[in-house]
Amino acid sequence: MIDQSLMSDMLSPLWVSVKLASVTTLCLLLFATPIAYWLAKPSRHHFVVRFKVLLMGIIAMPLVLPPTVIGFYLLLLFSPSVGMGKWLSEHHISPLVFTFEGLVIGSIIYSLPFYIQPVYAQFLRIPQSVIEVAHLLEPSRLRRFMRVALPQARVGIILGSLVSFAHTIGEFGVVLMIGGSISGETKVVSIAIYEQVEALNYEAAHMMSGILIIMGMILVALIASVNRLNQR
Repeated sequence: MIDQSLMSDMLSPLWVSVKLASVTTLCLLLFATPIAYWLAKPSRHHFVVRFKVLLMGIIAMPLVLPPTVIGFYLLLLFSPSVGMGKWLSEHHISPLVFTFEGLVIGSIIYSLPFYIQPVYAQFLRIPQSVIEVAHLLEPSRLRRFMRVALPQARVGIILGSLVSFAHTIGEFGVVLMIGGSISGETKVVSIAIYEQVEALNYEAAHMMSGILIIMGMILVALIASVNRLNQR
């Protein structure tokens, strides 16, 4: 029999992690998809092309920076004495440090390149003939995006969503820096495992790690399946 307190210690961080990954993926789906589409669109203006290259470089920074570096600067940004945190404090809005909302913002920034890259690549694969026909038949940019671009890029969107979800589930450094370890609010499963190992409670660490391994295997299998579809 599993101790009830142990079960609670396991389920609460797991739920926070799944909720965080779901909200982060949904936000990326809504806001990062149009960005990927715009980045993939060809442009004749030299300034726009250079700006897109710069923006792609900024988006890719989480791929090369340690998570603690990103978490540290987000912590400063959210601090009540500077940046966004100061603005929120002056307008009597709840701070983002050590809150679930702060975790979501940090996770979006940290997982952004993992979503953008496959979606961007899929938008690039749309045949030029399809784009030209869409321009002739549909004058509205929004309708072209909704009715032509999105269906053509659906495999990349699904792949980006799965990769982002999987990446967010395993976050540690960023969420620890800006969220801490508040039970039921910011304590995700990776932090819970770390705390159980520190407490020499290896049974709980094994069980939570096992759950993450199973979830990871399922997500990897889904990603591989979608990737095969993308290569056909």
